[in-house]
Amino acid sequence: MSILVNVIIEYNNYGYLIYADNFVGAYSRGRTKEEALRKLKNEILQYNQWAYKTDIDDNAIKVDIIKEVKSKAQVSDGDSEVIFDSEKIAITFEEYENLKSLVLKSSFDFQILYNSISSKNTSVKKLRKTFYGNVPITAKEMYEHTNNVSKYYASEIGITIVNLNNIVNNRKYFFDCVESSKSYLNNHVFRGNCKEEWTLKKVMRRFIWHDRIHAKAMWRLASQIENENEFLNPFCFK
Repeated sequence: MSILVNVIIEYNNYGYLIYADNFVGAYSRGRTKEEALRKLKNEILQYNQWAYKTDIDDNAIKVDIIKEVKSKAQVSDGDSEVIFDSEKIAITFEEYENLKSLVLKSSFDFQILYNSISSKNTSVKKLRKTFYGNVPITAKEMYEHTNNVSKYYASEIGITIVNLNNIVNNRKYFFDCVESSKSYLNNHVFRGNCKEEWTLKKVMRRFIWHDRIHAKAMWRLASQIENENEFLNPFCFK
């Protein structure tokens, strides 16, 4: 049985980001469209193991490009501004609960990975600047950066929060604030920073996507500075 992956491509002259609409938060990145598409299958295999604890045959994965968007964002550095058409319509309570569960699982697994790394202040990378400042190069910096984006994402859909130090508690706090509104399932479209369009559904996708970017970087760092059996791999990276 084939697995159809609906993808959105965000691109410019400097690179390509490919997102799987029906595997929320799954992504691949490449200098060219072909490179990014080649990487996508492995991402879907790993994502499926992480999210659903099931294996799928990579030969069964079929890609359907449903949208291509030229972007002003620095996609080569993992910046993004795209919103999916599916993220601009009202959501059901069941859909919300399923997405919420994945977002919380992502934060929980991020915490598990971070806790399992003993050398939290060690790095083998050189300092590099990007659109949001210095790229985090230690496990501690990656954790703090990933957690602190919560305040920014929340603000883009009209929610004011003060970041908590623990990423799991911070996510739960975010959803408590979301659910304090009677109309959150309307998935209202907000015009946020730099006139970028945001919705609750987009924010939930961005949480998982952003977690995966930095969890993968943290896992790769741990692979270089620690013994293989000393840290955990809850995201099923390979």
